[in-house]
Amino acid sequence: MARALAEAHPDAHCELDHKDALQLTVATVLSAQTTDKKVNEVTPILFARYPTAADLAGADREEMEAILKPTGFFRAKTASVMKLGQAIVERFGGEVPRTMAELVSLPGVGRKTANVILGNAFGVPGLTVDTHFQRLVQRFRWTAETDPVKIENVVAELVEKRDWTMFSHRIIFHGRRVCHAKKPACGACTLARLCPSYGLGPTEAAPAAKLLKGPRARDLAAAAGVDPDLVPAAAVAAPDVP
Repeated sequence: MARALAEAHPDAHCELDHKDALQLTVATVLSAQTTDKKVNEVTPILFARYPTAADLAGADREEMEAILKPTGFFRAKTASVMKLGQAIVERFGGEVPRTMAELVSLPGVGRKTANVILGNAFGVPGLTVDTHFQRLVQRFRWTAETDPVKIENVVAELVEKRDWTMFSHRIIFHGRRVCHAKKPACGACTLARLCPSYGLGPTEAAPAAKLLKGPRARDLAAAAGVDPDLVPAAAVAAPDVP
């Protein structure tokens, strides 16, 4: 199944735009309860105004709130980002730390966020157990665990460590584009013959193809043996999914 995901999503990557570890850390904190697309709309403005951890720590609260307002919960997120910047300056000399233990000691940074940072900013393999990841590995029957740390430990035993970061991207891509929470596109899924949950969503080609999302939706349909013309043009727009 991991190999099938790699074949289905060769374009899988971190969908939070960033240039360095600090930008990725802040973007990941801001991504709570919103979409990566929305975060990517505000972070260029945020980082142009506050390029360093010290700048974030000393920001004008009202000004930052105005920038972050489109992401929702902007007052709480402003407080989190300012505290994050302060902690990075005071405890790590203004540089984002490179270990799990140090990262999770930062305000607003849990294990999921730390794995995103380690894997994508520092090249340290990590499994990002978000809602998509949890949903899919449970549908795959890889685990019945519901605790993210326990899920991470189970999957770590099943997937090669060197693949952890890319596997996380691929499974999140699949969750956003094919294996949706309410109605998975079972009949247009390249993992259909391998998946024990096949049939949770429509299995006929036409209704399943209409559920595919993303710029490669028609490629995904073709890879699953489904007529790509069944995928609506609107579905090919970049997915806007939390």
